[in-house]
Amino acid sequence: MRRVVGLLLLAAVVLITLLLTAFGSAHPAPLPTTAPAPAARLLPSGPPRPQVVAMQGALRLDLPIAQSRVTAIGYHASGDGALALDPVGHQGNQGLVGRLVHKLFGGGDTGIRYYVVEGGTGASTAALDVGATPGTDVYSPVDGTIVGITPFVLDGKTYGARIDIQPTGSPSFVVSLTHLRPDPSLTVGSTVAATTSKIGTVVNVAGVERQTLSHFTADSGNHVSMSVHNAAALSP
Repeated sequence: MRRVVGLLLLAAVVLITLLLTAFGSAHPAPLPTTAPAPAARLLPSGPPRPQVVAMQGALRLDLPIAQSRVTAIGYHASGDGALALDPVGHQGNQGLVGRLVHKLFGGGDTGIRYYVVEGGTGASTAALDVGATPGTDVYSPVDGTIVGITPFVLDGKTYGARIDIQPTGSPSFVVSLTHLRPDPSLTVGSTVAATTSKIGTVVNVAGVERQTLSHFTADSGNHVSMSVHNAAALSP
């Protein structure tokens, strides 16, 4: 009987020791931590490399956003008298016939990828949207002079401004940009240089406008929009 009692006491001591070892540690294991985001993601995007994205006759429009920050490029009708643009690059949503022609005769598979959205009134390439997240720096697409900075209104609210630039080499045109917040230093009469002069930052209009680019991006499709008008056709 004494042996049985002794074995039971020994077993109880071993069990208590195991429980204290498993659950009674005074130094719990450290919680996993997440490394901070790379510093480069928190810095301003900086200017783009000079790269022509579209043309209107002899007028060349450079990419206004750093290449690494562009989410997608798309064209659509404008309906406000904007002129048709000639895209540079290849169309990502081209029809079967167009793809077959390029496959047989070459060309059309290099450079910038863009999308054309049909519908609306006017030329299907009248408005050029360059996608980027809100807050991304926007640079002038041409050398020229600022001739207008006016509120850009959607659904009764102001979202940034419309910036009109008269190109130095093509004064009969005006290049208009919307969906951006103008740089505080920008005034009417300021001279700007293509891909060098910062003119603003992309604004977030996802809550008020259904954005065409969202069909081709992983986000809501925020962007800066560009169009070209005849200077004489614009209201003073």
